[in-house]
Amino acid sequence: MNGTTSKLPRSAAVVLISGASLVAVIALVFLTLLLKPLASSAVAQQEMNMALGGAVPALNGGSGLHGGDPESQGELPDGVTPADDQYPGIANLDPDLLHALREASAAANAEGVEVFVNSGWRSREYQAQLYSDAITKYGSEEEASRWVATPETSSHVSGSAVDIGDVDATAWFSQYGAAYGLCQTYENESWHYELRPEAATEGCPAMSTDAAMH
Repeated sequence: MNGTTSKLPRSAAVVLISGASLVAVIALVFLTLLLKPLASSAVAQQEMNMALGGAVPALNGGSGLHGGDPESQGELPDGVTPADDQYPGIANLDPDLLHALREASAAANAEGVEVFVNSGWRSREYQAQLYSDAITKYGSEEEASRWVATPETSSHVSGSAVDIGDVDATAWFSQYGAAYGLCQTYENESWHYELRPEAATEGCPAMSTDAAMH
């Protein structure tokens, strides 16, 4: 050794660095593809929650709700699709709405677009909590009503509305939903859809400005 330190030829060092960079890039691409479904669903839910002022709570620990577990009240976990009728939030939807939603979702899936249901049917108690939380957030019933309907007027309570995700799905429904009778009903809620059967031939009716105008 003679007290000297051996060094790799510059060409070999370049090859090693390039190889390590390639491995890092491949790993990053793989991780991105793996996490995309979860991330996109989370983004859609975050968009809805931000619009509602964070008024979509988890109905557990200390919520004060009665009548069973949160899912029995209509709360849905992340990643629920229109086919997941083991959840009351899906099973209690209007049958015609659910049928149209499943047909549209199948068509979207065929084009590589995943459709999730962030919220469907809700119990009156769940809706009342959402409305109460919205009042706390916005400071008045008038402003809260732009985003969250009362239990007496909510289309979710009657099972006639769904909030869909993710962002790709809302874009797809905006373009093709009318063909299945599914229409966005509020200008300020790109995820909120209701059944309008006549839309298949006549197009969707004009949207209300917000839930307060419903």
